[in-house]
Amino acid sequence: MNVKNLCSEYNMYLTMELGLSDNTVINYSHDIDDYTDYLVSVRKKDESEDITVDDIRSFLAHLKRDHITSSSMSRKLSSIKSFHKFLVTNHYAKVNVAKLISNPKQEKKLPVVLSVEEIDMLLGGFNKEDSPLDLRNKTMVELTYSCGLRVSELINMKISDVHLSMHIIDVYGKGKKERIVPIGDEGVALIKKYLEEARPKLASMKSRDFLFVNREGNQMTRQMFFLIIKKKAKEVGITKEISPHKLRHSFATHLLERGLDLRLIQELLGHESISTTEIYTHINDTRLKEIFEESHPHAYKETK
Repeated sequence: MNVKNLCSEYNMYLTMELGLSDNTVINYSHDIDDYTDYLVSVRKKDESEDITVDDIRSFLAHLKRDHITSSSMSRKLSSIKSFHKFLVTNHYAKVNVAKLISNPKQEKKLPVVLSVEEIDMLLGGFNKEDSPLDLRNKTMVELTYSCGLRVSELINMKISDVHLSMHIIDVYGKGKKERIVPIGDEGVALIKKYLEEARPKLASMKSRDFLFVNREGNQMTRQMFFLIIKKKAKEVGITKEISPHKLRHSFATHLLERGLDLRLIQELLGHESISTTEIYTHINDTRLKEIFEESHPHAYKETK
């Protein structure tokens, strides 16, 4: 089967069978378009059954020459492995040749987190709670931080997912896996006020059941939320690069600093593997070292 003709069917496979998010499908689709273009134009491989391990290695070497980062390389290889699994599952190839390729070693970069003070500065910047937009924005930041949400989980949340009397929300994460996350008093109060005073002024028939909507009444987008918090961070004097995901990193780090068990943090974040959550122990170790160097008299003399 011609590999270029299989790209649209592969996209359907990602959406319908694997249930991946729109953003993941877009990334995988883009990766496989590049991969199949290379197979056809450079390796002269039109048919799915003709692809070999050497073809994949040649494509990866081509990416490396273009100075692709290890994290991007790892994602592209994941896309390729997913594509070859699709080929075998649907009988477009007899052998999954991508299984013979090992993942590249990734550089472990500690995620940037905000301090508790910086979180308070960011939330305090939305000080016009009589403004529907300020109240909505403050509620979104509070919910993302206090519940450790991914931005996709936040913008896709429905009113029916929020249970204020029980102080919990239903969250649908990667692969549409559901988890229950508690909300604190501050979050509950903000959501209640937003639903009563702000959302009715923003909502329209297009809004359906989405919790957070824009000024036209349409579903909030990840791009708009990113711009909102980036602009506000600059206004209040936060110099760190900020994004919705850094609020999630801050949530996990602050819980770990206060002694919450790593397994519980894993459940709250919706991580499948504890190894994904363990990066926050490295952040905590770094923070403890900073506190020690700032506080201990002998360490202070050394740093001076």
